[in-house]
Amino acid sequence: MKRYTKVIRMTGYYFTKEFEKKKHHKNKVREIKEDTVAKFFLEGDTEVLVYFWESDREILITPESNPEDIKRYLGEKFLNK
Repeated sequence: MKRYTKVIRMTGYYFTKEFEKKKHHKNKVREIKEDTVAKFFLEGDTEVLVYFWESDREILITPESNPEDIKRYLGEKFLNK
């Protein structure tokens, strides 16, 4: 299962994904577009870790999560219609 992270700050939010590198290199963290994350989330093989920057809290949202939580933390784009 793929994992993306939504980082929420006072100034807004953004999505990231960590790419694992082979051998001795450091893993790369890259910013990802919201539409890309929503596409994979709706396919059902993705989970999103919502990270609150100021409070250092985390919430894991999966496609099986409560639809109200999905709407609250991720937005309308992430709901099946």
